[in-house]
Amino acid sequence: MATLEIKDLNVSVATESGPKPILNGVDLTIRSGETHAIMGPNGSGKSTLAYSIAGHPKYEVTGGSVTLDGQDLLSMSVDERARAGLFLAMQYPVEVPGVSVANFLRTAKTAVDGEAPKIRTWVRDVNAALERVQLDNTFSQRSVNEGFSGGEKKRHEIAQLELLNPAFAVLDETDSGLDIDALRVVSDGVNRFTGQGDRGLLLITHYTRILRYITPDFVHVFVRGRIAEQGGPELAERLEAEGYDRYALKGADA
Repeated sequence: MATLEIKDLNVSVATESGPKPILNGVDLTIRSGETHAIMGPNGSGKSTLAYSIAGHPKYEVTGGSVTLDGQDLLSMSVDERARAGLFLAMQYPVEVPGVSVANFLRTAKTAVDGEAPKIRTWVRDVNAALERVQLDNTFSQRSVNEGFSGGEKKRHEIAQLELLNPAFAVLDETDSGLDIDALRVVSDGVNRFTGQGDRGLLLITHYTRILRYITPDFVHVFVRGRIAEQGGPELAERLEAEGYDRYALKGADA
């Protein structure tokens, strides 16, 4: 059983007025086979957590640790973290003009596995992955995320997830901007990934609508840069009904 363990993680971001603390002692353990959902208000640090785990240079880790099967992720470069088994689906995927989806996917697979996939089987695998997220074969010839709709960007990330097949996936608001049909396609892809039984998932979201299709084992409420409360799927339903005001009213110092 693989384990992604975050202990007392503190993170700051550089601003014009100096470093600004965002994460204030995050503790979270995700084991293979588990789906964890993080919910919280805007500005609570959810995306900062995702990018810090993945190694975004904008964020400075000022304390704590992140390990994957005992390996220190924080000492690794971004590509080393990916090879160790970590995957991040970004809230706002970046456009890469001039780089086709096909070349991007094959380059990523080669970097993660340490060897290039065989062309014949790889083309078949890519076409099958795109078909499962309802993207046609011509999609692979388009430049990465250039001119993509919101739904195309998110479905492309799910195709990446399937093809790279990491040990742990962090999905940052994958449901953002999706209509109901695209939401179902994306959710089906996530469920195929977790359905392998030995993959871990951290799903960051504002709303419960994606949790109607992807059932989490654990739900964590993120407030002011740390986990303020945790529970099972029923916690998400309570948040939908009550919102986050109760944490502010309680004076949570998270």
